[in-house]
Amino acid sequence: MTLQALRATTTRLDAAAKLFDAYRGFYGQPSNLEQSRAFIAERMAGNESAIFLVEDESGEALGFVQLYPTFSSIDAHRTWLLSDLFTTPAARGRGVGRLLMNTARDFAVETGAKGLVLETATDNVTAQGLYESLGWIRDTGYYTYLLDLRQG
Repeated sequence: MTLQALRATTTRLDAAAKLFDAYRGFYGQPSNLEQSRAFIAERMAGNESAIFLVEDESGEALGFVQLYPTFSSIDAHRTWLLSDLFTTPAARGRGVGRLLMNTARDFAVETGAKGLVLETATDNVTAQGLYESLGWIRDTGYYTYLLDLRQG
């Protein structure tokens, strides 16, 4: 099977939105394809993120990764936040996630970034194994805090 990673543009908006909606579902959110499409369209229109899709030889979208730019004041460099990574259930175990991770890495290098950062659920052991196999190191020096401003 031939896999191809490519930058998502408005010509692939529907494929990206469908994957994004499935990703949100993976994290317990109800399906809302209209909301997912609007969110992805806004990111594309504002050039606020970089989205890459993996397609098979027939053009079927099998997964995506979304990166947001951020900056380190201490290092005075750009860093990319790997916010979203998702592969369809049928694509799991076929190298799609690895290709997306490597594509994100290559993009960060091309844009002169110092690095990439990500967060994952503590019970997402499969993803953690992928990250660590690619040289990612779990941070033990910092805690992550959240201030939820939209509490029920």
